Amino acid sequence: MQFPLMNMDGETVGAIELADAVFAAEINPTVMHQALVRQLANRRLGTHKTKGRSDVSGGGRKPWRQKGTGRARQGSIRAPHWRGGGVVFGPTPRTYTQRMPRKMRRLALRSALSSKVEQEQLIVLDALNVEAPRTRVIAAMLKSLGIERSALLLLPAANENVELSARNLPNVKTLHAAYLNVRDLLGYETIILPQQAVAFIESFLNDGAAVFEAEE
Repeated sequence: MQFPLMNMDGETVGAIELADAVFAAEINPTVMHQALVRQLANRRLGTHKTKGRSDVSGGGRKPWRQKGTGRARQGSIRAPHWRGGGVVFGPTPRTYTQRMPRKMRRLALRSALSSKVEQEQLIVLDALNVEAPRTRVIAAMLKSLGIERSALLLLPAANENVELSARNLPNVKTLHAAYLNVRDLLGYETIILPQQAVAFIESFLNDGAAVFEAEE
């Protein structure tokens, strides 16, 4: 698939061949949703805990005798219906981790990328050159590209100048392409890819190379 190649000034400088298997794949909303739910679930710590009646301090003694007081019978001041008593069926520590086959994870990524292409929310740059950390450089690039809302910059490798230049901009995130994930792809309106990142993404979504997918 031929796709426009742009520079940081928002000008079309050529075209790039994108792999149809990655950027023009059949979109599968069900798998994308499943991958997103899994990613959000895996972020949860699962450390929630409440005390049951056996965990609460005190309450071992019967508060008053069974008969003769005219009051309702009670066995413990830590029963659930007492103030300060234990919690019935409260949350306990557990793991929310969900597993998903690698083929499904990659299908979700291909679907998310293809949906961005279909919605015209993907931009491929010929190069992303920032010689020194300057927020105004990235801000000017976003303005030239017509991006008014959120944007995700996918980098082929660590680039401190780009990361420092973008981190002060609201709704802009930089991410190494190796950590490509469905949540970020769907959570940002526009995806910006330097052409080196395109080659990197196609290498693992096409050839099955290792990818370190974000679990957060």
